[in-house]
Amino acid sequence: MVVRRLLTRDAVTATQLAGDLPMTRQAVAKHLSALMDAGLLERRREGRETRYQLTPEPLGDVTEWLRTVGDEWDERLDRLRRPVGGE
Repeated sequence: MVVRRLLTRDAVTATQLAGDLPMTRQAVAKHLSALMDAGLLERRREGRETRYQLTPEPLGDVTEWLRTVGDEWDERLDRLRRPVGGE
């Protein structure tokens, strides 16, 4: 839910996100921390507020890996579908 909300908004605070979602500010903060650790968020200070913005670029490597693994599984499944006689 947090990632979806971040995709639809510019830089937001944890409080703003909590106001949009059915979860506490503390739960949102934990999600934001995990996303920061994964390198998927940028954080910047604006006065007394901390604003977060999604940086999806690191997901490119994951997307490519998933595509490769998916292709490998498709090939394996195709081989299983072939008749045992090799036709």
